[in-house]
Amino acid sequence: MQQPDFPTKDTAAPDWHLSSGESGPVLTLQGSWMARTGNIPSFPGNGLDAAPAGSTLAFDTRATTRWDTGLIAFLWDVKRVGHDRHITLDTQSLPAPMRQLLDLLPDVPADKPTSHKKRPTFLEVIGARTLNGLTEIGTVAELGAMTVKGGFLALTGRSRMRFVDLLTDTTNAGPYALLIVGIVNFLVGAILAFVGAVELQKFAAGIYVASLVGIAMVREMAAVMTAIIMAGRTGGSYAARISTMQGNEEIDALNVFGIPTSTYLILPAVLSLVITMPFLYLYGCLVGMLGGFVVAISMLDITAAGYFHQTVISFGIGQFIFAFVKSIVFGAFIGLTSCRIGLKAGRSAADVGIAATRAVVVGIVGVIAIDAIFAVIADVVGI
Repeated sequence: MQQPDFPTKDTAAPDWHLSSGESGPVLTLQGSWMARTGNIPSFPGNGLDAAPAGSTLAFDTRATTRWDTGLIAFLWDVKRVGHDRHITLDTQSLPAPMRQLLDLLPDVPADKPTSHKKRPTFLEVIGARTLNGLTEIGTVAELGAMTVKGGFLALTGRSRMRFVDLLTDTTNAGPYALLIVGIVNFLVGAILAFVGAVELQKFAAGIYVASLVGIAMVREMAAVMTAIIMAGRTGGSYAARISTMQGNEEIDALNVFGIPTSTYLILPAVLSLVITMPFLYLYGCLVGMLGGFVVAISMLDITAAGYFHQTVISFGIGQFIFAFVKSIVFGAFIGLTSCRIGLKAGRSAADVGIAATRAVVVGIVGVIAIDAIFAVIADVVGI
């Protein structure tokens, strides 16, 4: 017959009581104080009310069988209550292991640090953003200077740039972009011709639709629309590629081997856009004029020869050269800013998408801002 289980000395429930000794109050501990049992009592805040303030509390642990950190947590509660009632604990009456663990704990738990976040003023926000903007402008300018230096070294054959990378980037930025550049510029030219035809034919001046489309495409629309397309298509891909390399620690590997990223990665990307943007601009001009020609011939009573003649005499070579230079600046700006955003991106997969989106936004806004600067310069120069 199975005998019933009775609690033994080693498995007795933990218990405590406060008594008065010859030299002051004594806290007697008995039983098994094991945290895993889940029955360790908590020490109440009034547990030392019977002990006079300023006295010394001693411990009697002779009846304690087993113990672990559960007993230390109980003693810490005693220590904190004694601190509040100005009662000193005689830890020398505890076994050495208990005493050493208890001495590691403070008398009171540390207060949680209160964060007093000062809300920055409007001027502080403006100042911080201005400084950050100037820092980024300086970084991009330094990156551009290093790229120009790498370009001169490439001409002398002393650059770390691989021409196969330049050829690949040029192919991706040039021939592969002809379709979307052609479609967008064709539609822009057609829209300009349609809007101009609706208004100009009211005054019997439909022939000037050719001048409207020609001047708008050559001076502004072809260069700006092509740059916006390249900022969204190529600039975003550059930022995503470099940020992916950053996450895969490929940039760190290049730095370890002493290969400068400015000539190995950034130079081919920037040169590919600088080389292809002027040709894409010329292509956009021709396609945009073709779109205007198709709409004008179908809506207005003008001949193809008359449209062509009016287009040729509507603008001079100076406007071509001005927009040609502008397209080169657009290409360099898109390449440098996209690579810079990729280099400072984080190392997670989400940061790749953030870098690509930021490159597109910065590229488009920057292209429009630079175009406004060129418009002011053109007005000053008289182009």
